[in-house]
Amino acid sequence: MAGGDGVTPGKRLFDIVLALVLAVILAPVMLVIAGLVWRGRDGPILYGSERMRSPTEAFILWKFRTMTVAATDQGVTGGDKSARITPLGAKLRRVRLDELPQLWNILRGDISFVGPRPPLRRYVEMFPDLYARVLRSRPGVTGLASLVYAAHEERILARATTPEETEAAYIRRCVPRKAALDLIYQRNRSLWLDVKLVAWTTARFIPRRWRPIRKGRPL
Repeated sequence: MAGGDGVTPGKRLFDIVLALVLAVILAPVMLVIAGLVWRGRDGPILYGSERMRSPTEAFILWKFRTMTVAATDQGVTGGDKSARITPLGAKLRRVRLDELPQLWNILRGDISFVGPRPPLRRYVEMFPDLYARVLRSRPGVTGLASLVYAAHEERILARATTPEETEAAYIRRCVPRKAALDLIYQRNRSLWLDVKLVAWTTARFIPRRWRPIRKGRPL
């Protein structure tokens, strides 16, 4: 039986087992990344961001720090923040290795492997009715909206040169489209769909020449 956020015992078991396996396998990688970030000596190793797991419940989402520290920092990352991304941070972001600390969030039950990306409080408060629907699914590291729309979102926000432009573009062009995809996932969610979305996420980072061939074309 699923909880209020759609997490069945099978989905929770899948999250815990996969998170523990990946934590063991990727521990050396995380130690190396932590050492490289620490060598930069321009801020802490980890970056904690308040996110919402429900319209009323917040938690701290952990990542490896990829940007220089700013006294005031709010909203999503767009072109206006690109100068703050470190060379190492750009590489980590490209293959999403900065998100490895979120294995801890998964084990805690803050997020799942698959679900809508956990939103910032400011957007939940701007669109309470919309996020009341979206957050009926437990947020996740990856999901349908992340896989289908993330690259397009990055291109949109990269063109913004001020925080105001980034905010306007995100609210107008990204929030409704991502929410629509999150709600499609919500209507069709199942453990098997989660497995397929995790596999799709993993496949994106496998070099094309190494991918298996199906019907004469690379996956």
